[in-house]
Amino acid sequence: MQYWLMKSEPDVFGIDHLKQMPDRTDHWDGVRNYQARNMMRDQMKVGDQVFFYHSNIKEPGIVGIMEVVRDGYPDHTALDPESRYFDPKSSRENPRWYMVDVRYKRHLQRNITLTELKQHLALQEMPLVHRGNRLSITPVTAEQWKYILDLEST
Repeated sequence: MQYWLMKSEPDVFGIDHLKQMPDRTDHWDGVRNYQARNMMRDQMKVGDQVFFYHSNIKEPGIVGIMEVVRDGYPDHTALDPESRYFDPKSSRENPRWYMVDVRYKRHLQRNITLTELKQHLALQEMPLVHRGNRLSITPVTAEQWKYILDLEST
């Protein structure tokens, strides 16, 4: 099993949106960065655990946990001219973009903010805390995962 962190703006698609979906499951679409795409296409697997991170808000942070329930597959929004994620260079024969399906597991007991995460030496190697890192999907080590979960109850 692997661990990940996936960012989304809560007014676009937040953890409460995911929780309200049928079976508390939805596809994670609209990723338009090749490095993040490659992680979803090549590395994320069913059963992987994911931190849900609310971004682009006053206090960004980790708000919950979800699980990958479907391996990477072509992102259909890239083929839809009406979608804001449309990509005319993508096709069914040669998809450029991928997505995974995720299922809501739970909210954290509290929001663990980016500011707080940056204060812990044990988390200094996380891509999330590095200045200038704007990837919407980043790997999390097993040690970092456990450390963050331990922060939840402090």
